[in-house]
Amino acid sequence: MADEAKKPSGWLNILVDYGPLLVFLGVYKLTSPEEPGPLGEIAAVIQGTIAFMIAAVIALVFSKWKFGRVSPMLILSTSLIVGFGALTIWLQDESFIQLKPTVIYLFFGVVLLIGWLRGKALLQILLEAAFEGLSREGWLKLSRNWAVFFFALAGLNEGLRATLTFESWLWAKFWVFMPLTFLFTFSQIPMLLKHGLSLNEGEKEAEVPPPTS
Repeated sequence: MADEAKKPSGWLNILVDYGPLLVFLGVYKLTSPEEPGPLGEIAAVIQGTIAFMIAAVIALVFSKWKFGRVSPMLILSTSLIVGFGALTIWLQDESFIQLKPTVIYLFFGVVLLIGWLRGKALLQILLEAAFEGLSREGWLKLSRNWAVFFFALAGLNEGLRATLTFESWLWAKFWVFMPLTFLFTFSQIPMLLKHGLSLNEGEKEAEVPPPTS
């Protein structure tokens, strides 16, 4: 019963995943100069990045405290936030923080695809058996589909960061990537149901891989 009580709710998962990005956007907006200029903008980016790094570490600690565990995806995401954030601050170049999601998407895409090719459903490890009852074939298909989706998100992120302003790219994390992630997740439900997932169990326990804010 204690383990059951520690299972994260969907809203808490979303808070842990998107909270640091909200902090980043809020600090960036508050510190952005009224008159646009490269020096003022990079200062706002740096302050937002510092807040982003701190918020990401707090989210990781909160996940450990509240749920008794930290998902592998959250560990990797937080590590890259701190790493690429440090590069952003050191070199005063916002492109590093924009590149971080692409690196994460490609990493997980490659890992899941290699696992699928070798007959191993690595997504089952990442989601920690969130979809109880799902057959091995179902896990393999889900891993393959998420690999393809991660590659698509990597390409989309590169396209958006090449064509949008930094602030517009930040907003796209909410208004483009977040809806796409949830739509894709729900699009997998019919396939999951065909491979042993109980509808009630899926609604109650299913986790969405974080969009790597």
